[in-house]
Amino acid sequence: MAFFSYKARDTTGKVVEGLVESPNKETAAKLLHDKKLFVIDVSESKGKIDPSEIIRLQRVGFGEIVNFTRQIATMVVAGLSLPEALGILQTQTTNPLFATVITDIENHVVSGGNFGDGLAKFPQHFSSIYIALVRAGESSGQLDQVLARLADSMESQREFKSKVTGAMIYPIIILVAMTVVIGIMMTVVIPKLTELYKDFGVDLPVSTQILIGMSTFFVHWWWFVILVIVGLAYGFNRWKKTKTGELVLDTLVLKIPLFGELQKKIILVEFTRTLSMLINSGIRLLDALHILKDAMGNVLFRNAIVDISKKVERGFPLGETFAQYPVFPPIVSQMMKVGEETGKLDDTLLKLSRYFQSESENLVKGLTTAIEPLIMVVLGVGVGFIVISVITPIYNLTNQFK
Repeated sequence: MAFFSYKARDTTGKVVEGLVESPNKETAAKLLHDKKLFVIDVSESKGKIDPSEIIRLQRVGFGEIVNFTRQIATMVVAGLSLPEALGILQTQTTNPLFATVITDIENHVVSGGNFGDGLAKFPQHFSSIYIALVRAGESSGQLDQVLARLADSMESQREFKSKVTGAMIYPIIILVAMTVVIGIMMTVVIPKLTELYKDFGVDLPVSTQILIGMSTFFVHWWWFVILVIVGLAYGFNRWKKTKTGELVLDTLVLKIPLFGELQKKIILVEFTRTLSMLINSGIRLLDALHILKDAMGNVLFRNAIVDISKKVERGFPLGETFAQYPVFPPIVSQMMKVGEETGKLDDTLLKLSRYFQSESENLVKGLTTAIEPLIMVVLGVGVGFIVISVITPIYNLTNQFK
């Protein structure tokens, strides 16, 4: 297959340019004609061009993938062929990058390839779980149903992430504002007051001396502070990518009060929901666990899934196997036993994911409630220290004039 650059006019008369993958020039022109484009020029691109390589360092937003999934699911359910649906979505998207991706996938499908294989050319945009579900839907002849369930799941995931992110906005804004105010005080206000105190020879209390010392350090050594912060951030980023760093960090994260429990619940929501969808789409349990292993965001859960897969492969019951790993709460193994006994493991896992999502939302509210007074206390102590350190020398100076 080669890539051909083209110039054409769409149905509105607008000139469009792009790349099309085809075995020859004639087929490329036919593909463009099938897309209702009036071809002006088609020429083979010099050298080997792979659109997935061109846009490897760019990204498409999660929301765009969710909308794409819902729209294509709706069109396929309505009876449109996959190439027709992709062609419509390519013209509707406002993101040129995503338009290029959809065009390449459409050309791959029109040329006789599978939809799942076309998606697999863009792993930076479509996850391994997404691709596996689409392939399962194609092989079972239920692509429309799989896409609809996938769209439902992704919309629920987007809504859940939005709630968690929204709850964290207020504390982050307060912390940023505190940092800016302290920075201005240390670099602008305190140095001016220091000169005033020196001119009048005021005896400074210990708190004021500490504040002036900190201010002097920031004013003269700000570049050193930035270098240290950048160096520590770089070193930490390198360390957390090592096996030891990843294990230590993921273990500590789960032990943080409230936040660790929230992180655990979020992982369990995604795990149970995705496993339910994979099983419901006809993917074998072992294959589903292998796919999920790479999608787990915590190494403790990832290692547990690897061990569980090996034991399930040897014939151990799923529920009993999950009960052996503390990262999974007892309710997971209990519900899986029920699912195995009733033959409705996918439904059981879906109910379990809703339970964990409800628990997560309650934890988010609790975390927000706990953080707000804590921030107020820290803010009050910091402001109080600065006020006392600044006002006390001024008060002493006023007494001297009396």
